[in-house]
Amino acid sequence: MESPPDPFSSPNPQNAWQALRLLRDYFQARADRGEERVALTPIARTELRAVVMRKPSMAIAEPAPRVAPPQKLEVVQIPAPVEPVPAPVRPAALPAALPEAERVTRLAALRVAAAKHPPMRALGSLREIMVFAVGNPMAEIMFVGEAPGAEEELKGEPFVGPAGQLLNKMIVAMGLERRQVYISNICKFRPGMPGQDTNNRRPSPAEIAASLTFIEQEIQLVQPKVIIALGATAAEGLLGMPNVVVGRVRAKFHDYQGYPVMVTYHPSYLLHNPSMSEKRKVWEDLLKAMERLGMPISEKQRGFFLPKGH
Repeated sequence: MESPPDPFSSPNPQNAWQALRLLRDYFQARADRGEERVALTPIARTELRAVVMRKPSMAIAEPAPRVAPPQKLEVVQIPAPVEPVPAPVRPAALPAALPEAERVTRLAALRVAAAKHPPMRALGSLREIMVFAVGNPMAEIMFVGEAPGAEEELKGEPFVGPAGQLLNKMIVAMGLERRQVYISNICKFRPGMPGQDTNNRRPSPAEIAASLTFIEQEIQLVQPKVIIALGATAAEGLLGMPNVVVGRVRAKFHDYQGYPVMVTYHPSYLLHNPSMSEKRKVWEDLLKAMERLGMPISEKQRGFFLPKGH
């Protein structure tokens, strides 16, 4: 049986160029995600060097207009092949109305899996204490933030610090209680920093990517009617939008696998920008979510954070 043709050794220069172009595009995509280093096994390093030596003219054989070269990536030689981490297994399609007991059981199992998830732990940039989620597994509203902070790590529950206290007030203003909604984060561990005390940072793209499977499965299990993404990191993770500016994507619904998502400012934003006008923006986003759910809205609620006499 003949071996399949090798595009790198093919006498057709167009085939070889296409293969090299794919490799170039792959490195460019990794550079665009902020990666500066690419690990290669000795075998891959040798093969890549052989390709370049065999095809020195491919760079000028490109028929299309040339694009800017990818950012320089430092190639790091590693001593032996590394076994790839298996992709997380997502649950099969769930029934439209999953019983509460089944949701509780599956969420508990998901919490255990998150605590030792190899891709997250292998990063080496996340702290040790896992903070999963809290709330009603039958909730119609799910709030999704970015990552636990110092107080959340201490208490093992999301949104319990100053931003969490403000979120509680927002929930009460909607006519609900904290126990009636479901609250989680994109990243389940607090991102680490050198000499870290109470200071926090946003999770990196790599940390978000390693964590996404859990918020995806939480959404499938809770089956909320509306998801409220609190801040840019939550929006980027859920919607796959790079470099989100909340002011440009708020005030309208987005789609996440059939679930309506309202993006609004993170409560911590309001702690630093406590003007009535900024609070009103968040409240208008919450009003849209309430309207989507058919919740009763009083005239008093509609007037929150408006100037007097408006």
